[in-house]
Amino acid sequence: MADTAAHEALHLPFDAERFRWQGVEERDYKESEGKRRGMGWRGLSRHTLVPGGSVEAGFEQRYFEIEPGGYSSLEKHEHVHVVVTLRGRGRVLVGDRVVELGHMEVLEIPSSAPHRWVNAGDEPWGFLCTVDVERDRPQPLDDAEWEALKADPVTAPFVF
Repeated sequence: MADTAAHEALHLPFDAERFRWQGVEERDYKESEGKRRGMGWRGLSRHTLVPGGSVEAGFEQRYFEIEPGGYSSLEKHEHVHVVVTLRGRGRVLVGDRVVELGHMEVLEIPSSAPHRWVNAGDEPWGFLCTVDVERDRPQPLDDAEWEALKADPVTAPFVF
């Protein structure tokens, strides 16, 4: 018989009026990345719903919310992201393409793919993001990646 007393199941009640989970702290998207090219961001918050190691699984579950006019840094990682839009809509640079995401749509960000999230609407854009517990830090794009994205009229608006 499994020892159910060893681990209490995670339960986070949801407050639909505030669109927040009870007991989950709202934090800045990340610490300032200084003046590194492309690493600036605006109007973005992070809510860690399932911190790494808090459940018996190898993932972490976060909720990100981007205010109208907001965006994430332009970065890449070795780890994969899987996101599900819960509210609003957004545009995502992923690799060398741009994807429009609406309510309940799912998107995978492959390993090492440059990516940036941009709120494309006039209301908050919120999405769940699942990543491995063990993961690498955000990396800026190299010169060749930056120039290739900047030269393409489809991806150029995401390169700033």
